[in-house]
Amino acid sequence: MKICGLQKTTLLDFPGHVAATIFLGGCNFRCPFCHNSGLLGNDAEEAMTEASLFTFLKRRTSVLEGVCITGGEPTLSDDLEDFIRRIRQMGYLIKLDTNGYKPAVLKDLAGKGLLDYIAMDIKAGRENYPRVAGIPGIQMEKIEESVLFLINGSIPYEFRTTVVKELHDSQDFLDIGRWLEGCQHYYLQNYVDSGEVLCSGFSSCTKEELLAFAEILHPYIADVSLRGIDY
Repeated sequence: MKICGLQKTTLLDFPGHVAATIFLGGCNFRCPFCHNSGLLGNDAEEAMTEASLFTFLKRRTSVLEGVCITGGEPTLSDDLEDFIRRIRQMGYLIKLDTNGYKPAVLKDLAGKGLLDYIAMDIKAGRENYPRVAGIPGIQMEKIEESVLFLINGSIPYEFRTTVVKELHDSQDFLDIGRWLEGCQHYYLQNYVDSGEVLCSGFSSCTKEELLAFAEILHPYIADVSLRGIDY
């Protein structure tokens, strides 16, 4: 497993739990606003060895409750199942972040009881997905399969959209609301320029603009929240 980053403690990434976040390299999307652009390619720099990671996790079992696995896109890693099993054997809960483009992997891991929480990115409304995901020929049926699996399944989950002023508009959120109708939790996250964004020229929305998008979603999704903004 190629470990490209580690956040040793987070109170935000895994709802209800103190956790560490592991960043894996490689991604099959090229979202132009990606703030982890250094993790996209197979040549992403390794930050630590597996041995070092597991030494750290062993030392933190009395402090941490869970581990978030993010990327990049974790479902691209062939050894993800074994990696998760090793972490779970230490007593940790597992949260997986995914773009949903590998529904078979998601279903397999869930079916084996290896996931405790799933966060799936919803990039945009379905018509706008190719542009926002940076994949002109994207196969939306894969995204839709993952969405249906989560909505109809038993594993706690959330959907979330990083909102970029230049890429999203009201039509996106009307479509998202109709698409995800009845889902458990949906979060709007404001775009932040991390300094490592794949493409420049993007900007954040105002709190008022985000709240207006949330109002579009509310008739379809009961639990819509803004993440990272006080309101």
